[in-house]
Amino acid sequence: QFFLQFVTMATMGNGETRLRVTTTTRRWTEGANVNDIAAGFDQEAGATLIARQLTWKMETEEEFDCPAATRWLDRSLIRMCQRFGDYRKDDAASFQLMPQFSIYPQFMFNLRRSQFVQVFNNSPDETAYYRMILWRENVLNSLVMIQPTLMAYSFNGPPEPVLLDVCSIAADRILILDAYFSVVIFHGHTIAQWRKANYQDQPEHAAFAQLLAAPKADASQILKRRFPVPRLVDCDQNGSQARFLLAKLNPSATYNSSGQVGGVGGGDIIFTDDVSLQVFMEHLKRLAVQS
Repeated sequence: QFFLQFVTMATMGNGETRLRVTTTTRRWTEGANVNDIAAGFDQEAGATLIARQLTWKMETEEEFDCPAATRWLDRSLIRMCQRFGDYRKDDAASFQLMPQFSIYPQFMFNLRRSQFVQVFNNSPDETAYYRMILWRENVLNSLVMIQPTLMAYSFNGPPEPVLLDVCSIAADRILILDAYFSVVIFHGHTIAQWRKANYQDQPEHAAFAQLLAAPKADASQILKRRFPVPRLVDCDQNGSQARFLLAKLNPSATYNSSGQVGGVGGGDIIFTDDVSLQVFMEHLKRLAVQS
């Protein structure tokens, strides 16, 4: 066990100087003791630290461009899986991560696809701004930047969190994507048609009016409590602005998916050559168990 002490001195507005001493304690273990390391691992904080280290290297090392950053991230993830995974050599089906690391690869998958690594279509000023905010925010807000949250609103019940996946899109749903720098209100195809027909203005469709108002109210609360204020995007399925949502979703259904030429159950597909989370995990397992 070791103790770590932070000493902070600040000068107040009235000229008064204050000294704050914060002491914390942590367990100390040898690097070879994998179980003790895993027991104290915080995968949310770990993902945030890796994101900050990666973006710092991209800012300060000239040769550390997007492809190099992606390779560095992949290699670090493979090494982590090799050390903390439970598997038999050359048997990808046997691979299993400790519970403390279960969603860490998912964070890395979304980090690879984020604006922090994929800087195409962003100006250098925008990229620097995104990274600066990442370095100064807390873990919770940093995780929202890395892996946005997705909420679904429908007639079937109260709002609920859903997978950050294209399969979460449905014609009779409204989705809210909170990506920290932007908040997207996405209306499914059927919801958008009803809204354009002004059903919400008819007394007999009061429930539909409430359904339309709920995500707007929640999005407004996000805008009020966050600084810098995120961009609000209000869009419909198959509309041009829908790209702000689709770019953040796991492409589990794409234009070249087997036998799929359109969305299923009023859903959608993503026109991309990016691999899905499922394919990413299969490749990760195969590389981690290699001799």
